[in-house]
Amino acid sequence: MTPEQLDQQLFLLINSMNSPFWDKVMYAISMKFIWAPLYLAILIFLGIRYKRKFLIIILITAVAITLSDQTSVLIKNLVERLRPCHAPVLQGLVHLVKGECGGLYGFVSSHAANSFNVALYSLMLVRKRWFSVFMIIWASVIGYSRIYLGVHYPGDVIFGATAGAIIGWCMYKFFELTDKYILQKKRYFSK
Repeated sequence: MTPEQLDQQLFLLINSMNSPFWDKVMYAISMKFIWAPLYLAILIFLGIRYKRKFLIIILITAVAITLSDQTSVLIKNLVERLRPCHAPVLQGLVHLVKGECGGLYGFVSSHAANSFNVALYSLMLVRKRWFSVFMIIWASVIGYSRIYLGVHYPGDVIFGATAGAIIGWCMYKFFELTDKYILQKKRYFSK
């Protein structure tokens, strides 16, 4: 069995485990704006915790999200792997919720890239075990919802999550460098 066939078989297994109740739940989970209160809560917490560094955190967060989203779109356009719901070999086998399939290509999942980007970047800033566990579960559920909804293979989600996590980690390291640079400048000018 090739990796692509394994990905298809795993997709069909996950996608076939559906029900009207879970269709509604997974559809809601996959909507971007439903998570706005969570994002706002994270930003408020970071604002309280980091105070003067908050503006830098906001700017780096904006860059991280843009980088993650645009990287995933670039990879989709370079690889051109059809989404399962567009794949001729899976025609009639994919459970689609509300008949929505999305764009033609699915490798890598932008939802997975963006959610794991936010998860890793924010958990590096917060550094609380409960928060880290929550964010990893949250991002994983979003990734799972994309398979459930029939719009991504497991490989799309795994590679999207990996790309997003790497970008989130890199952006945290950039925050650390920026923070050290600003601290050094303050010391220099205070002499």
